[in-house]
Amino acid sequence: MAEKVTSLQVAEKAGVSQSAVSRVFTPGASVSKKTADKVRKAAEELGYRPNVLARAMVSGKSRIIGLVVAYLENHFYPEALEIFSNTLQEQGYHVLVFMASQTAGNIDKVMDEILDYQVDGIVMASVAMSSDIATRCQQAGVPIILFNRSQDIDGISSVTSDNHAGGRQVAEFLIAGDHQRIGYIAGWEGASTQRDREAGFREALQEAGVELFAREVGDFHTERARDAGRRMFDVPADQRPDAVFVANDHMALTVMDVIRFELGLRIPEDVSVVGYDDVPPASWPAYNLTTMRQRANLMVAETVSALMEHINNPTTASPKRVAIDGPFILRGSARLPEGWTPKG
Repeated sequence: MAEKVTSLQVAEKAGVSQSAVSRVFTPGASVSKKTADKVRKAAEELGYRPNVLARAMVSGKSRIIGLVVAYLENHFYPEALEIFSNTLQEQGYHVLVFMASQTAGNIDKVMDEILDYQVDGIVMASVAMSSDIATRCQQAGVPIILFNRSQDIDGISSVTSDNHAGGRQVAEFLIAGDHQRIGYIAGWEGASTQRDREAGFREALQEAGVELFAREVGDFHTERARDAGRRMFDVPADQRPDAVFVANDHMALTVMDVIRFELGLRIPEDVSVVGYDDVPPASWPAYNLTTMRQRANLMVAETVSALMEHINNPTTASPKRVAIDGPFILRGSARLPEGWTPKG
């Protein structure tokens, strides 16, 4: 087996100091372009690769961000994960993904593993956390940012879309379309996203003097959303909604399949369907789903910005809660009210 090329060998070939080689391969370190070019050329010719783990041990920084996700079957999360990876790479960091369930109890079990990797920060995407976790991470000097979730825990920043305003806009749209029997299919009821979307939706209905006609729970899960769709629509015509707001697109696409292919109803002639997220399949001609868009790019940018602030300025960074407006995306799955203009 060939011996490993060392930074000293690269320095000798490039005609620079060993510390200059170290700076070239340290994200954010100061080095001239001329020196960097010489070092990288020498490294390539010698087949040198910097020892990231050794550098982390010396610096105390792993340049790794732990990203905790509950599930990836919802198209919103693979898209967000790709954006996170690209954005953090631009900052000189890499993503290590951990899977956990939505509940706080489960994440307690994987937190030891996350901290064992000496991550510089943690992003928790649609995962609940306990105050104990927050305390442990604060004691370890590891900042946590909640992505697409918010919780009332002191010192923790969160980034979401403006779910309450989005829910309101969906209700206003369906009311303007003169729907008489409006239903709602909820997500996991422990999630702030579910809570806020439904609260905004119900608030706008109440202000217009409209009662929610039917409600089911799909838990942000394919099979449970399918069952919820059957319970809501496999009933006599006068007992089923003529419009339904589904708490995310992942469930909405499943509900649309039930409505059309199991029950033989037409969308939007018999039932208008509106979702939330604007995942890629929502724009496919097979679904053409009207939905509220979550601006994944902006949400990730705000999350990374908050995370870098906490990493770089741990004693002065203040927690913040960001709620980002999203546009209403009009497509063909819901009856279009005459003259109605979406906000945003």
